[in-house]
Parts: sequence; structure tokens; C-alpha cells
Amino acid sequence: MEKEASGSLQLPPPPPIIPPPVKPENMGQLDPPKRSIMSRRGFGSTGRHISLLANHFLVSVKHQNEIFYQYSVSISYEDKKAVENKGIGRKKSLYTVGPLPQNKLEFTVVLEESFAKHGSPPQNGSPSESSKRSKRSFQSKTYNVEISFAAKIPLKSISLALQGSEAQNTQDALRVLDIILRQQAANRGCLLVRQSFFHDDSRNFTDVGGGVTGCRGFHSSFRPTHGGLSLNMDVSTTMILTPGPVIDFILANQNAREPRNIDWGKGQDKAHSNKEFKIIGLSEKPCNQLFFPLKVKNSDIEHDGGQPLEITVYEYFTKHRNIELTYSAYMPCIDAGKPKRPSYLPLELCTLVSLQRYTKALSSLQRASLVEKSRQKPPERIRVVTDAIRNYCYDDDPLLAASGISIEKKLTQVDGRVLEAPKLKFGNNEDFLPRNGRWNFNNKQFLTPIRIERWAVVNFSGRCDTSHLSRELINCGRNKGIHIDRPHTLIEEDPQHRRSSPVVRVDRMFENILAKLPGPPQFLLCVLPERKNSEIYGPWKKKSLSEFGIATQCISPTKINDQYLTNVLLKINSKLGGTNSLLAIEQSSRIPLIKDTPTMILGMDVSHGSPGRSDIPSIAAVVGSRSWPLISRYRAAVRTQSSKVEMIESLHNPLANGDDDGIMRELLVDFYQTSNGRKPAQIIVFRDGVSESQFNQVLNWELDQMIKAFQHLDEVDVPKFTVVVAQKNHHTKLFQAGAPENVPPGTVVDTKIVHPRNYDFYLCAQAGMIGTSRPAHYHVLLDEIGFSPDDLQNLIHSLSYVYQRSTSAISIVAPVCYAHLAAQQMGQFIKFEDFSETSSGLTMVGTAAVPQLPRLHKNVAHSMFFC
Repeated sequence: MEKEASGSLQLPPPPPIIPPPVKPENMGQLDPPKRSIMSRRGFGSTGRHISLLANHFLVSVKHQNEIFYQYSVSISYEDKKAVENKGIGRKKSLYTVGPLPQNKLEFTVVLEESFAKHGSPPQNGSPSESSKRSKRSFQSKTYNVEISFAAKIPLKSISLALQGSEAQNTQDALRVLDIILRQQAANRGCLLVRQSFFHDDSRNFTDVGGGVTGCRGFHSSFRPTHGGLSLNMDVSTTMILTPGPVIDFILANQNAREPRNIDWGKGQDKAHSNKEFKIIGLSEKPCNQLFFPLKVKNSDIEHDGGQPLEITVYEYFTKHRNIELTYSAYMPCIDAGKPKRPSYLPLELCTLVSLQRYTKALSSLQRASLVEKSRQKPPERIRVVTDAIRNYCYDDDPLLAASGISIEKKLTQVDGRVLEAPKLKFGNNEDFLPRNGRWNFNNKQFLTPIRIERWAVVNFSGRCDTSHLSRELINCGRNKGIHIDRPHTLIEEDPQHRRSSPVVRVDRMFENILAKLPGPPQFLLCVLPERKNSEIYGPWKKKSLSEFGIATQCISPTKINDQYLTNVLLKINSKLGGTNSLLAIEQSSRIPLIKDTPTMILGMDVSHGSPGRSDIPSIAAVVGSRSWPLISRYRAAVRTQSSKVEMIESLHNPLANGDDDGIMRELLVDFYQTSNGRKPAQIIVFRDGVSESQFNQVLNWELDQMIKAFQHLDEVDVPKFTVVVAQKNHHTKLFQAGAPENVPPGTVVDTKIVHPRNYDFYLCAQAGMIGTSRPAHYHVLLDEIGFSPDDLQNLIHSLSYVYQRSTSAISIVAPVCYAHLAAQQMGQFIKFEDFSETSSGLTMVGTAAVPQLPRLHKNVAHSMFFC
């Protein structure tokens, strides 16, 4: 006999474990999985051993045979119409420990709720009722509730998964445990954002400008690991509207000094909702010109025949409510009503309630401020997380207690290894061994420097001395082995054009370039007016790369010194076909499993538009290595695709209009042409930006598209594939026990906190100088090539040292970074495009029209333009 339920909770339904992707018609249906995610082959052994701590807290489960019961919850009104609002209507599932008395229950619930409070706004003709509303009023609503049994979720499935078996219900059981933590946070009044929660505590707030505040909270989630079940606890940050007067938010958001400087048209989209009223916008007229009919009873005010009196919102609040308004008379009012029934409130009476999420993209200044103010050194991060695990008393939760679950209060101890940095090769056949993940070009030359003979400087900034800049660049280039002739011309923007649109400014500049240069230049150096997010950047890159095929480097220098110019030259040399450095084993063709077999390395990423912008297409970019046996040179293929779709749609596209057979064909042909007519017999894929729920789609659908592209070239022998997902967006942190600094570069962990069955590991390749380092989390989904754990970890570590823009190891493999750069840069091409259905350059993807990117000019298509 099953025991009675010992606890229950209600929360929104969990998302499906593997959501189906949205794909165009020619992508076909996702076939049943043909490949399973591979199991771990073993553990690495190279490198010096190091003692570490991880922000995982060991979890013990006493009642292994306990069972969670899931019930579906249906809530409807008396007329049987379903409740779909985000409040009551969000409760779709019920979980209990042990069963309910019956598999199906039906009952009625009457909720008495307040519908008006003191200070309610006048509502379209009936503000005379305000005297009644000043007292709290209530109304009753009746709901029909149906609860029906859905599934049994055994807790034992977690212990089976920990033993390495593919137990069913494991994810469901872990999800229930996560929901228990969410429910506990909700009961404390926290803002919930996925698996993170945030308190209304000003000590956790960080002002980042523009009326936006960073709110620090915590991420918590249960994870099966090689060392047992653990609770991953980490500091997390979300963005909220700065609580306080609405007028203060609008002033800060528009960087206005006083209300008369506010652009009220912009203010329309900045109004948000709070707990009392949902703000839907601003009135068109100011408070003292906004009339509405007021029904007046027993009033001394004379009016015609008892008809409603036309009165302004300003008069209503000052005369009838006796509320003093100091500055609202000439400002718009907040509309807190409904589209057909407006309800107006003077601005100065409105305050933004705390913990309201701000979901728009941050500006570059806001993001920089957030990063600067949110940094925590490793000891502080350890203290904050361990304090949280103690303060939240998870063990006292009745549902966790009923499941026999208890959580350790100290960080998990982990054995790590520090891999040796790869030796680099510079110019003049010079070898160099990076120290602490870093190197420099002081008194050194680039490995293969280019020669720049035909070039010019264009200046969109009035603050830069381009003559001084060009002289210093030539001198710095000489020291690095790059011969740079004097620029053919220095072109300053006509000050009259600075108020024109970005596209017009770029067009005018190119008219000047064509007029002043005898022929197409080899290279253009472009000085932008702003350091970050300049509106000139997108139109400039589009014009130079797609129309003219000219390599360009954009800069906005604040201080010109040798380090700054060296960083600029690293990019210029790479874009124009030079090589700054190589791995020593790469130059001498001694990379294990790659040196003898033609091997292509791919980096794949998809860049999405800002949150809430479903009209902006996503940008898919794949970079492929070229000139085998090198692994430092890449070429990019970039396409637009359906908005917010993560799976890459254009890997194989034989049915497309025109000459575009897809990304893979473009990269395979390029590999063949640059590798002495050799075809890749091995392909190593690094996929960025996917969650664990999408691994099967990468392994089956995307990989199938790559294979079909290869076969479409009439090839019979399909290459061997190794597929690795690279994740940066996770919550595992590594610390040196008892040390104030970050873990050393090259730190790898492949035991205890990794998956109990699947093949994954953590690698911190970079030297974290500020804040707390975040390791990259690599998941090996498939390895047909047959790397040993040491060979694969060392290859991935080495690929963090081939990033041509940098003189330090980077946090994730270079091909992934290049794909991200290519997607971002070409995404700027369409920043000023019209995305209406009538705009030109559209291609049909499924049923949606997606604007196509302009093709790169043949002169730059093969280059590392994205560097």
C-alpha cells in the first residue's frame, strides 16, 4: 500500500527535454536518433596534478525507493473557459511525494481578491467612484479545478544514472528536485529566472545606468556527476528596472538632466508593469490637457443638468483628491488601463516596483559597467556561495526531507591537472614557450608578415590625428617585420556629412576614396567616432567587403602606443593573409592523428538578435580550417536563417535558388583547393551555443547534413567525424584550495564533477587576471577518429593558443571564437535593413521570409576578414 502524499507543490509545466527545432521545409523531419551520445573512454593523465575546489555540494539520498507523482492541473472559469493568464493559469502541474487519494479529483475554488486600492486612477468616465475605491474592495471569482494523474517519477532513477546506466525518468526526477528549490525561492518572494532566484535586497543591486540595475542572486540546480548527485550553486545576475519614481527611470534611461529634455516618444516603449497596475504606455496629451467625463454627486460644482463634468486629470487629482502635484501638469500621464479603456495616472505618483526584469539588450557602456561592478575574486565567490548554501537551509524543506535528501555545506574537493602550454613559432624561426598563458611580440617578428603597398586612411572622427597615427603604425609594423609604405592619402570626413545617416556617410566616404585613389587599395584603415557599437561600422563593413572586396581595419584609439598598434597589426596581418604565429608542432606537422591524415576543423555558432526581436534573422556562421596540415588558418561561411533557430539550416542546401549549395560545400571546396588537392578524411567539429537538450539534434540532424553535403560532391568515402560541443554558459567554477588567485591556465578536470556516463571535461585554458575564471565545458558527442583522452584534451588546449588576434590563450577554442566573430560582423551588414515583407533580398525558409546576407566579394571571401 502506497503511503499518503507527504508534500506537494504547484509550478508551471517543465519544458520538453528535447524541443523540436523549427526548420524550413527542405530540412525534412528529424529522423529517430541514429547515433547515441558516446560514453567516456577513460581519463586523462598528462600534466601536473593540482588540488581544486568546485562549487558543487554533495547530495545524499536516503530514501532511494521514494516516488514522485506528477499530476496534470486544469483550471477553468465557471463557464468552462480555460484560465490562461500568467498568474493562476500558469499552474499546470502538481508534484507530490507519494500518491494523492484518487487518480482524478474535481473541485471548486472561490478566490476573493482585491481589485482596487487607495489611489486608483480615474477610469474613462467613472472617477466619481474613487471615494468607494479608497477603501479596499474585493470581488470573488469561482474556478473549477481538475487534477488527474500523469506519471510516476521514481527517485531511484537518479541513483541508476549515477551508476552510469541510461535510466529513464532521470531528467524528470532531477527537474522535480529543481522545482522544489524554485518553489522554496518563490515562497521567499524571490524573482525567478529559470534556475536562478533573486532577492529584493538593495545590497544585491548594482546601478549600470540608463535606469537599469544589475541584481545579484544565485543559480542552483541538481546535477548527476561522477562523484554522486551534487547541487551546483553559483552567483548569478539578472537585469531589473531600477526601482523608484517612474520619472527618475525615464530621465536615467534617456540620459536627460530634467523632464523638459525628455523625448516622450521614446518613453512610450520604456513603460513596464508593476504589482499594482500594468503600464501600457503614455498619454498623447499632457496631464493638464487630458479631459475625461467625471460623474459628480452632491457637489457644489455647477454643471449643466447633472451631465458628467469634463475635467482634466490634473484637476481631478489636485482638486478632487487633494493631492499636490509639483511637476506633472505639462507632462504626459501613464496609461495603466486597457487599450479601449484608458486609465491615467500622473507620473510623479507612480513608482516602479522592485524586481521587474529588464529584458532588452544592454548598451556597451551598461555592459562594461556591469562587468566592472560584478567582479568577484575567487575567495569572495567561495564565501558568498558557501554562505548561501548555509543560509537557505535546503535540508529543512519538507519535500526534500520527505525524500531523504540532505546537502553538504562545503565545496567539493576535486583533483585537477595543469597541461603544459604548447610551444609557439615566431618569425626568424624563433621558438617561444608562453608563460602563464601569455606571450608578446616585444623584439619579435610575425611568422609570415605581409607587405602593404597600396592603402589609405579614412577618418570619421574629428578627434584623431591621422598623420601621426599612420607614422606610428608604419614604425610599429617595421619592428614586427611588416613593410608598410606611406598611405596614398588621408581622407577626412566632410563635417557637413556628420549629421547624415550612417549609410549616407559611408557612401560619401567611398565616393571620396574612388575620387582620390588611382585604383582599388590593398587595405583601408578606418577611424570610427566611437569605440563600441558605432553606427558607421555595419554599413562600412558591408560596403568594403561585399561591394568593393577591400580588407579594412576599424579603430577608435584613445591612446596610441606600441601595445595598441601591435594589437591592430595582429588583425591586419591576419586579414591580409599573413600569419602571426603557429604552434611549433603545427609548423613541423607533428600533431597526433592529424599530421598523417588530411583533417578539417570546423567551428560553428549561431548569433541571435536582441531579446524580443523576432523580426531579426539569426546569423549562422561556420569556419573551416584550410591549408592542411595547418590548424591556425580559417575561412568563414555565413548565412541568415529563421529568427531564434539554433540548428544551422544552410549546412546542405541543394534545392536553394542560385548557386548556393550550402555552407559545407563552400568550406569543403576551399579545403581541397588549399590543401594540395587533398580531401578531408577526418573532420573535427566544435559546436558552440547549444544546450544539453539539443545534443541529439547536433549529433543526428546537423551531422547528417554535413554528410549529405559531402555525398552531394559525388564522394563515396565519408570522413570520420569527431563532434565536440563547447559551452561557456554554465555555472561550474574551479578554485585553488587556499589560494587567492584563479586556477592556472591549462587546468583540466575530467573526474568527480563531470557526467557519470557521458564524455565531458572542464578546461580553463586562459589566465584569469580579474574576477573568477569560468572554465570551458567540453562535451564529446562522437569520436570516430579515435583520440585518446590526453590527445584530445591537448589538442583542444592547443587550439586556445592559435587565435591570431591575441597574445594570450583564450577561454575557448579559436574556431568557435572565429565563428562567433564572423556571425557578429556579418550580422552588422543587415542592421539597417528593412525587414518588412516587401523588402528586397528575401529568401523563403519554410513559410517565413528571411533576408539574405550579401555575398562577400571574391577578393575577400577566402580571407580571415573576421579577425
